[in-house]
Amino acid sequence: MNQPPEVIGGARLFRWSVIDDRHRPTGNCRQIVAGVLQGPAAGLAICQDEGEAAYYLFGCDSEWNSVTDTWHETLEAALEQAEFEYSGVSGTWIVVPE
Repeated sequence: MNQPPEVIGGARLFRWSVIDDRHRPTGNCRQIVAGVLQGPAAGLAICQDEGEAAYYLFGCDSEWNSVTDTWHETLEAALEQAEFEYSGVSGTWIVVPE
């Protein structure tokens, strides 16, 4: 999987991680899109809309297209949600320099 673009879902990328054998989907959260239960994401991205304080946690396909999203008031809350959904992701985030 390639490195993600600087913008995903219209929001600026802050952190990202490929989801691979270092991670375990916990099953704690079910993502349903257009009535279809989604499988594990290929990658996770934490992004922020310009001028906003909140963050999005995007579950992405192998080309970094956003498939699922959750909204979080803080970066810490987005990071906690990611670990809640994918055990091990706390140790694999790549921080995007500002």
